[in-house]
This record gives sequence, C-alpha cells and structure tokens, in this order.
Amino acid sequence: MSLSSSEIDLFINYLKTERRLSAHTVAAYTRDLLKLKAFCDHRELRSWQDLNVNLARLFAMSLNSSGLNGRSIQRILSSSRSYYNYLLRENLVNQYNPLEGVKAPRAGKKLPETLDPDIILKLLETKGSTPLLSRDLAMLELFYSSGLRLSELVGLDVDSINTEEQTVRVVGKGNKERIVPVGNFAIRAIDRWLIHRLKLVKINENALFIAKSGTRISHRTVQQRIKDWARKSAIGRNVHPHMLRHSFASHLLESSGDLRAVQEMLGHANLSTTQVYTHLNFQHLSKVYDAAHPRAIKKSGQHNRADKKN
Repeated sequence: MSLSSSEIDLFINYLKTERRLSAHTVAAYTRDLLKLKAFCDHRELRSWQDLNVNLARLFAMSLNSSGLNGRSIQRILSSSRSYYNYLLRENLVNQYNPLEGVKAPRAGKKLPETLDPDIILKLLETKGSTPLLSRDLAMLELFYSSGLRLSELVGLDVDSINTEEQTVRVVGKGNKERIVPVGNFAIRAIDRWLIHRLKLVKINENALFIAKSGTRISHRTVQQRIKDWARKSAIGRNVHPHMLRHSFASHLLESSGDLRAVQEMLGHANLSTTQVYTHLNFQHLSKVYDAAHPRAIKKSGQHNRADKKN
C-alpha cells in the first residue's frame, strides 16, 4: 500500500506560489518529504494521519541508521514538521503534529553497527556437535534472541533460565533485574548445551556458560569465540556481542515499532536520544516479542515447545 502524493503536491505548490521559495529550496523539501513518504509506505500507513509520535521517532532513527549526519536529519525533520503544520492548517489531518519535539540524534551518537537478518541466520546455521560448539551456538542464539549485554550473559547462572516459561532473568546495570523472553531456537540450543555442560562443569559451579576448565566463561573468551564463528561462517564481517544485541533491538523495532517495549527488554533507558525509559508489564512484552521477533515467530504450528523433545 502506498500513500497518495497529492497532499505533498499541494504543499510543494504552496511553497512555490505563496511562500515563493527558491527552486533549490523547493527541491530540498521535495526530497525530504519523499523520504518521509517512503518510510510511511514501508510501515503501510493508510493516511498521513496514521503517523504517530512513536513512528515519528522511529523515522528519525531510520534516517540515522541510513548513515545521514545530524544536520541532514534535522533538515528532513524540519521539512516534515512544516508539512504536517500545513496539513493541520488545511484540515487535511485532524491531530497534533507528530513530529513536534522529535530531534535528530546528537552528533557522534550514531547507532552501533547491525547485521541484516539473513547474515544473522547464516551465522546461526553453523553446525557442530562438540560440547564447546554446542555452548557457542547457545550463546549466539541467546544474544540475538534476548538482546543481552556481554556482562549479562557471562553472569547468568543455570537457574537464570526458565525453559518452561521461556524467559531469562537478567541482572543488568545498576544491579537492576529484568525478565526477558527467550525464543524457541535459543531455548532448544540451551537445552542441548545443558546436557554437554554436565560433563564439563566443576562441582558447585552455577554458571550457565562455562569454559573448558569447568568454571564460568570469561568476557574475552566469549568475544573471541563469536569472532571465530563469524570467520567460519564466511559472512565477511567482524562480529562482537554488542552487534548481536543491537541487531536484536533494530530488527524488533523494525517489525513492531514499539520503542518502549524494546527499551524494557534491553534494560536500556537511552536506546534513542528522543525516548525516555518507560516501564511496561511483562505480559505486554511477551506479546510484542512473540508477534515480532524473527526467531520467535511460530509458523504453521512449527517450532513449538513439543519440538524440544526432538
């Protein structure tokens, strides 16, 4: 579905005839509004009135992710605000301007590099039946499934994972605890790793992920193992834990548009410079996760919990 361009045409004509702006300025407005329209078309909005504040913020983030600098993003947002003010004045929409207050990210605050979903899938297709390969796959799946920080994953104990409820209890920055959904692929990978773990773990060691020594795995070992997996997968990219964490956030944001839910799952108040941390109840988070995350979607009854018996 594509939004009509007639309202943009009216606005551009207004800039030419009533405001008598230069051809260069009018061309800049046109380019900026076509970017806004492309975003709205991608979100399958039915009318200009369907753009809300959360989507407007996501629009700013998408511009930042595309590599534009802060000045260019601010100009596009300014053009878009002017356009919505025109729509309001002409009674073409009957809501507030959703772009008011939405600002460009600060200079030097670009979003971390992410991986495309197809590259993630290729990375996770690497197979292996040895204990360490089983452990590595479980770590990779959990990083991407639940968006954990490196320190959070290393700090997990066996009882942090609830395989029946498909959740993980995470202790994040400031010793704050949160509960995050875990997808089916990650749950199955963890179940397989737990079998191997029994043969390696030292007595009284509670860590979920352990090294060959039988004790809790180190930050450095996790980083190196992920780097090795990326090289073996021949994806042509250097992969690190934060890249998987932010890929989780970006893919979930792209699918759901629910900034607050993703912030809650990340345990991160500053996912974007325009969004404050907001608490949501866990049932809502689970609903958003199940409906949107690429490796949690259940298709045609496949990959349900019964699969764990296979």
